[in-house]
Amino acid sequence: MAKRGKRYQEALKGLDSNALYEPAEALQIVKSASKVKFDETVEAAFRLGIDTRHADQQIRGAVVLPHGTGKTRSCLVFAKGDKAKEAEVAGADFVGAEDLIEKITGGWFDFDVAIATPDMMGAVGKLGRALGPKGLMPNPKTGTVTFDIARAVQEVKAGKIEYRADKAGIIHAPIGKVSFDEDKLLENYNTLAEIVVKAKPSVAKGQYVRSVTVSSSMGPGVKINPLKVR
Repeated sequence: MAKRGKRYQEALKGLDSNALYEPAEALQIVKSASKVKFDETVEAAFRLGIDTRHADQQIRGAVVLPHGTGKTRSCLVFAKGDKAKEAEVAGADFVGAEDLIEKITGGWFDFDVAIATPDMMGAVGKLGRALGPKGLMPNPKTGTVTFDIARAVQEVKAGKIEYRADKAGIIHAPIGKVSFDEDKLLENYNTLAEIVVKAKPSVAKGQYVRSVTVSSSMGPGVKINPLKVR
């Protein structure tokens, strides 16, 4: 087992690793336990009672956090004509078509989110092997394949995040920064938690939300009572 640093050990003081907290209290502990000099990201992890090997139990989507994530994300848009102009006006960082596809094929990935109009997906689909593993491939399920380009770009800039259950049935997602006020962190957390609960597959059996943990980038995890997830 890897040895934890002094700051991590300091953050553990006064924390009962077996206790289950209310969301507001857990986030308060995460903030107070931050011992580093940079503004850490606060993340939430939901362990769900699903089997992602089955297509009807895979959970994926996107949500706009009311107070954003505290990080400005760069946005690339694959579009032509009027839709390309719409993307530029909305604030997209990179806009293009075949020129961007060629650039990415050459190994350029200097962007956080990719959006495409449906008519561009035939060409963009060729980038599947390059964008897919990095989680950058436009997808209708996350609202990144759409003709409503302006709205898609604005949502990304406003703090839209994507979430997806991994092979173990766990959803990891950022909900803000340690510097956020507690009420803003809580509102972001509640927004994500509500979406996760609503996404419960009808075929999922037993307890759906098995555990919930919130933590900062370098801090210990604080457990939330899964029966009081919201």
